[in-house]
Amino acid sequence: QVQVVESGGGLVQAGGSLRLSCTASGLTAGDYAMGWFRQAPGKEREGVSCISRTGLQAYYAASVQGRFTISRDNAKKTLYLQMNSLKPEDTAMYYCAPDCRYCGGSWCYRRTYGHWGQGTQVTVSS
Repeated sequence: QVQVVESGGGLVQAGGSLRLSCTASGLTAGDYAMGWFRQAPGKEREGVSCISRTGLQAYYAASVQGRFTISRDNAKKTLYLQMNSLKPEDTAMYYCAPDCRYCGGSWCYRRTYGHWGQGTQVTVSS
């Protein structure tokens, strides 16, 4: 059974940094593209960033380009999101998708299992 656990969120002032982690069990990490999504209250879930199976290609939403960096460690089955220069508009619940067939820009598509973790809350104060 696939389990997804996100961590690393918190409360930070604008301009600060956080590093999110996502550990996925029950799958072979190197078989899938992986991505981060976020959802703010009252808004649709949006694709923040996606990384290819090998980690050689990474894609970002325009709103986070240049500030966020996605990476992965397939041996540890862990996905990361380094978030720098955080802004209040980055406030959201962040979720990872570790089982995607491919990246379409910052979105992660065609999930094999479709399990969502509990997410990790990021709150950026102004």
